Amino acid sequence: MEKFSVTGMSCAACSARVEKAVAAVDGVKSVSVSLLTNSMTVEGTADKNDIIAAVEKAGYKASDNSLKPEKKETDTNEVSALKNRFLYSVIFLIILMYVSMGHTMWGWPLPAYFHTNIVGIGLVQLILTAIVMIINQKFFISGFKGIINKAPNMDTLVALGSGAAFVYSTYAMFKMAEAAQAGNTALAMEYMHELYFESAAMILALITVGKMLEARSKGKTTNALKSLMNLAPKTAIIIEDGKEKEISADNLKVGDIFIVKPGRSIPADAVVIEGHSAVDESALTGESIPVDKTVGDSVSAATINKSGFLKCRATKVGEDTGLAGIIKMVSDAAASKAPIAKVADKVSGVFVPVVITIAVITTIIWLIAGYGIGFALARGISVLVISCPCALGLATPVAIMVGNGVGAKGGILFKNAEALEETGRVKIVALDKTGTITKGEPEVTDILPATDVTERELMEAAVSLEIKSEHPLAKAVVDKANAMNISPKESADFNAIAGNGLSATIDGEEALGGNLRFVTQSVSADEKTIAAANAMADMGKTPMFFAKGGKMLGCICVADAIKEDSAQAIAKLKDMGIHVVMLTGDNEKTANAVKNMVGIDEVIAGVLPEGKEKVIQSLKQRGKTAMVGDGINDAPALTAADTGIAIGTGTDVAIDAAQVVLMNSRLTDVAGAIAL
Repeated sequence: MEKFSVTGMSCAACSARVEKAVAAVDGVKSVSVSLLTNSMTVEGTADKNDIIAAVEKAGYKASDNSLKPEKKETDTNEVSALKNRFLYSVIFLIILMYVSMGHTMWGWPLPAYFHTNIVGIGLVQLILTAIVMIINQKFFISGFKGIINKAPNMDTLVALGSGAAFVYSTYAMFKMAEAAQAGNTALAMEYMHELYFESAAMILALITVGKMLEARSKGKTTNALKSLMNLAPKTAIIIEDGKEKEISADNLKVGDIFIVKPGRSIPADAVVIEGHSAVDESALTGESIPVDKTVGDSVSAATINKSGFLKCRATKVGEDTGLAGIIKMVSDAAASKAPIAKVADKVSGVFVPVVITIAVITTIIWLIAGYGIGFALARGISVLVISCPCALGLATPVAIMVGNGVGAKGGILFKNAEALEETGRVKIVALDKTGTITKGEPEVTDILPATDVTERELMEAAVSLEIKSEHPLAKAVVDKANAMNISPKESADFNAIAGNGLSATIDGEEALGGNLRFVTQSVSADEKTIAAANAMADMGKTPMFFAKGGKMLGCICVADAIKEDSAQAIAKLKDMGIHVVMLTGDNEKTANAVKNMVGIDEVIAGVLPEGKEKVIQSLKQRGKTAMVGDGINDAPALTAADTGIAIGTGTDVAIDAAQVVLMNSRLTDVAGAIAL
């Protein structure tokens, strides 16, 4: 599949014409043009030069390698330029409306010079309208260029509608001047009512509003891609001649040895050759609990080294990394089209020439009926003015504003009119687990003391050990101890054993904490505690065992806790007849435990980022599908879904990639969005 950037498109008719032109090229199997991203994807064996030539022959420009979001700043510039155009247009339009309607209809005051000088009033209207037309000259350049290239577009209708109103009004003004000169005041006043200068200017101002709001939403996809690109570390520390050297991450090669210090991002996909640490992989997997890494383990670009020192050998760099794969998936999904969009493109492709033809036929029929050229032309202009895409240019932006206004009261933000429409048709809702159903951070869920041991004794020993640990699960224990007002005791000889646990001396006695195998190497197992811990593990929780002075103290279970409203939200969706699916990178045991707690209909576990996007594509075959997520790893699935719904506290990438954002981060708002 080849990608191209296409410039010069202004409406759906343009994208339809480009698709038609490229589809006719020998060797093209399929073509999809996205007006949103000004991009085109082509499948087949056709030569790139032939494809570019076909686009240029249709009146547009194309270049290879379209989506380079880090270099594209045109979206912001376009919105800024349209804002200025609209502001200046409104200033002159208000003055024009005051003169043309305020004075003539309601007698609003004007300088004495104009009291009996209707030609002067007409001349002021002409000048003001001409200024608005010059401010919005892009409509005329694009519109008439479309006619010259035999590819009329929506701008053609705007240009013809506004231009025809201006030309006819100018003609009427000359006739008015002629009548005034002849002393026929009544006829001059009659021609005064034939001036449509304000219509010519109003059309341009209104369409500019639509263009401005459209341009704002157009940048969302490229913003998501920019955010993804910004995740990639900019530098890497390599070992060269036995010395550390910082280089650009782009210059890393497969096989290079680099080091990653605590708190820094990993610059490439690699394998650990020295050291051990806990690595936060949430950027790619969405799972909040960091993964222990030691020699021989794989690490991924854009993940974060949380604690220890790692020396790694690069295995994939640049565009071959997992992060680059996610970026590619988001861009591919953004360039694809919904079936209804293709239908709209087909309609738009014939809409403009049909309207022009009807306008010409209307004028001819009135001439044949014996009416004058002015009367007939006015009717033809009416067809153009009424049919020019005021509705097409404004309906969607206005729907966005109204929909957002209503939704905002409930903390629901719809990004466009299509999102409003598509959300109401949803039959399947796919929920990401971490950060969506769950809170996205580990916390202590259960304290299971051994026989003859109190909760406080267990927590005191645990926090005394974990207070010196940098492992994320340790933070959950420390937070719980703080909540229970339990202070840690002084410890000595602290030692962290990667992948096993911790040891230290507390009150002169050896204390241990970690997994069951590690702790039971030194102390006898408490069968009651082990049985309870196994039951907790079956519920998807992580048990941490503690011992002191040769005695098992018990077990503390840590898990990514379920959000308070998750079960209620899922129950609401099911009551609406919606099938609820949970996607997670976790194992099946943990996933099923969450399923049982919140009442999910279907679970798909062990899903990697690329897998989520494929699952969504599969679910879409069963019905309209919404994807709800909050992480970077959810971005491809959010973009691929019929409706992407992002949790407001999620990453900027997820929010940019989604069509609906839940500002209050309440899962219950998913049902609210569908109902709205």
